[in-house]
Amino acid sequence: MMSVEKKVILVTGGSGLVGQAIQIIVKEEKRPDEEWIFVASKDADLSDREQTKALFNKHHPTHVIHLAAMVGGLFHNMSHNLDFLRTNIHINDNVLQTSYETGVLKVVSCLSTCIFPDKTTYPIDETMIHLGPPHPSNFGYSYAKRLIDISNRAYHEQHGCMFTSVVPCNVFGPHDNYSLQSSHVIPALIRKLHDAVEKGKSSGSPESTVFTVLGTGRPLRQFIYSLDLAKLFIWVLREYKSVDPIILSADEKDEVSIRTVAETIAKAFDFQGEIHYDSTQADGQFKKTASNAKLRSYLPDFQFTPFEQAVKDSVKWFKENYDTARK
Repeated sequence: MMSVEKKVILVTGGSGLVGQAIQIIVKEEKRPDEEWIFVASKDADLSDREQTKALFNKHHPTHVIHLAAMVGGLFHNMSHNLDFLRTNIHINDNVLQTSYETGVLKVVSCLSTCIFPDKTTYPIDETMIHLGPPHPSNFGYSYAKRLIDISNRAYHEQHGCMFTSVVPCNVFGPHDNYSLQSSHVIPALIRKLHDAVEKGKSSGSPESTVFTVLGTGRPLRQFIYSLDLAKLFIWVLREYKSVDPIILSADEKDEVSIRTVAETIAKAFDFQGEIHYDSTQADGQFKKTASNAKLRSYLPDFQFTPFEQAVKDSVKWFKENYDTARK
């Protein structure tokens, strides 16, 4: 019997939200012909070409899941668009060019639904990424991510490379970034409510605790639990054979308002106080509903974790890991 050739899978951004989730799933579903290597910013600055090359020369990957990026929430993006543009362009170019130069067989890069045009029809799908400017609040990040799709097509056309990308909706789960300055909406609200509850306890008046949510609470979002996304990422790496991007999103019917998000988090905390919506703060894009019809054509029976259960599990993880969570 012929020996199975080993796949060496390098995961950039391996210590982040999605990278940690992939590590969890890989432990459950690892195949004997796969070696998984998870690297983080401490291992190499991927915006630096020489450090990127040194990392690849050290591990000799045959496959890459590219998660590394400069990321942040709405307000951090609004004030740092140039930084998001330049840093992510450098990271992505270095990873893709080094993958080509070292003979990597497949790269799966991570995009985001925020890259889609601001003014568009809904639901958005994979064919609509470049059909107009993104929302002005995060144009730097969005254009840098869009360029991955352009690069993938160019590498395929000129060199035959199998470089592709996935487009997740809003991701949340264990090991998230809970910084109030740079995190996304669910971890930011989990952190904010936790801090408010603790402050109320220490002041001796927990019944007067107010949970303040920035914005009106009306915008709509689709969310995907990080462990669900990890399973889909691994499927794309192993089975998906196209350079065209594929949206990895929960179903359209599962879209929820930020108000529902806040109330679900409050329920997970068993919070009985007041929820206040600060309408003087920006809402960002009202909606960016994505179609997962392409994904469903491949995986019609995939079961997503129910939103309330995923939020409950995420809150539980944050409480249990408060001292070491990224804040």
